[in-house]
Amino acid sequence: FNCSGEQMPVHEDAMHTNAFIEKAVAAGKPFLVNLWVHEPHTPFHTVPKYEWRFREMESRPDAIYASVLSHADDRIGEVLNTLDRLKITDNTLVIFSSDNGPARASMAGELKLNYDTATGAGWGINAAKGITAGRKGYKAALFEGGINVPFIVRWPGKIAAGKIDKASMISAVDLLPTFCAVAGVALPEGYQPDGVNQIEVMQGSKNGSVRTKPLFWKSHSAWPARKSKPDHWVSFAVVHGQWKLVTNNDGSYKELYNIVADPFEKTNLSETKEEEVVRLTALIGDWKKSLPAEPSGEVFSELRQEKK
Repeated sequence: FNCSGEQMPVHEDAMHTNAFIEKAVAAGKPFLVNLWVHEPHTPFHTVPKYEWRFREMESRPDAIYASVLSHADDRIGEVLNTLDRLKITDNTLVIFSSDNGPARASMAGELKLNYDTATGAGWGINAAKGITAGRKGYKAALFEGGINVPFIVRWPGKIAAGKIDKASMISAVDLLPTFCAVAGVALPEGYQPDGVNQIEVMQGSKNGSVRTKPLFWKSHSAWPARKSKPDHWVSFAVVHGQWKLVTNNDGSYKELYNIVADPFEKTNLSETKEEEVVRLTALIGDWKKSLPAEPSGEVFSELRQEKK
C-alpha cells in the first residue's frame, strides 16, 4: 500500500491504510486495499520497542528477524482492529498471503547494514531467518520453498474459521476473477484471466471450482546449479493437477514430482512417468508461445509519478 509521489516511511503502512479505509467508509464507498507489509523483506528496519521484546535471544540475527516480524504482526492487527471499530468486519474479505518464499543468505556472512533507495538503511540478508518447513529452495527458486506461501482467508459468516484445506491449489492469478465474482462485477468481454474464481473453494465447497488451468513460472536461473544454491537451477515450472514439472533454461534437464503425494519434492518421477513429462513439456511450450515477444516494460501507472 503506497501513495503517489515519494515513498512513505516503511512503518507507516498501517496508519495510511487505516486512514484510507476510514475515508471510504465515511463516504459510503466500497474499497479494495492491497497492503504489502515490508517485513520480512530486507533491509530489516528495527525499532527499539520491538528489539526489546527479543533482547534475551542469544543470536543477534534471530532477534532482528523476530523483532521485525512482531512489528509487522502488530501493524496487521491495527488494520483488523480498524475493521472492527468501524463495524465492517463481517462485510470485509481479508486475505493474508505472500509473493514468494523466504530469502536466505547463500552462505554465512557478516551482519551488516544494507541500503535500499525506497526504504533506507536496515539490516541485510544475514539477518534473514525465514524457514520453509522442509520444502526445497528459498526465494527465487521454483521449487516449493520458493513459491509455496501462506494463504489465510477471513470473512465472518461467509468462510468458516479454523478450517484447513490441504488439497486445493490457489494462486495470485486467481485473485482478480475471485474478487470480481465477490463484488458482482463481470470481467470485460473477451477477456480471459490467467486465474479462476476460487470463492467456492475458499468457502469450503467440495464442488467448488476445481483448478483446470495450469500454473506457470519462469525465472532466469543458473545452469548447472551453483554449489551455494543447489535448488535454484529451475528456469521453467508448470503445475497441472497433481503433477509439477521443472526444467532448466534450455529444457535439456527435467524433473517431475507428484506434489500432492510428495510436497517436499524428494522423488523425481521423470523416468517412470514419461507421458506426464511429455504432456507438461508441451504445456510449457504453448505457454511460452502465448507470451509477448517484446514486452514494453511500461507497466506503471502514470498516477505514480504525480506528487501529493
